[in-house]
Formats: sequence, structure tokens, C-alpha cells
Amino acid sequence: MADHPLGTVLQERAEENELDTAEYDFAQEIALGVNQNKDRLDRLIAQHAPEWPLDQVAIIDRNILRIALWEIAIYRKTPLKVGINEAVELAKTFGTDSSPRFINGVLGSLVDNLDALKQALSQ
Repeated sequence: MADHPLGTVLQERAEENELDTAEYDFAQEIALGVNQNKDRLDRLIAQHAPEWPLDQVAIIDRNILRIALWEIAIYRKTPLKVGINEAVELAKTFGTDSSPRFINGVLGSLVDNLDALKQALSQ
């Protein structure tokens, strides 16, 4: 999301964190899926959570929201509660003290519109 070459960055992080093949493949699927759908994800987040303007959201929080929404609404193999919990855990690890509550609040409001989000993202 910082315009670094996706394949290079992903490979470097995989080596640093000693990811096995399955973990690397899933990380790559997430990264590519979010990257390919970033504009659509951003529009839907902005539309369904207007009280949180995306341009004012911390970059890490914005990317966590994109990942969670992609997993829940596009990938659809991640159960809703698992996707939200993973996003909150990422926010605890990489965000600020207020990030977990913020991520949970935004995803909670998006969940209220989950069927509409899935439909919009499947088009």
C-alpha cells in the first residue's frame, strides 16, 4: 500500500518471519486481493462508515480494515467473527492504543451492511 513492489516486499517479509509455503501462499493471496480491490474496498468502507473518513484514518488501521473486509466479503472463506477478531489482534500488535477499539467499531458498522457489501464487491 506504500507503492513498494508487492512481490519483493512479500518475499522479504516471508523470509524474515520464516513463513511456510501455506502461510506464504495465503499472505500472497491476501496482499494481491487487497491490492487489486483497494479502491472498491475504500469506497465501501467510506460509504458504510462515513463517520470515519478514510483519509483521516491511520495507514495501518486503514490497511487492517481493507484486509478484514477483503477476507470477509470477497474471499468469504474466513468466518465473520474470525475476520473481526484477527483484525482486532492485528490492531493490538501494529496499531496505537485506540486502534483495536476503532477497528472493532468500524467493522461492527460494516457487518450491519454485510449482505450489501458482499453484493457490491461481487460485481
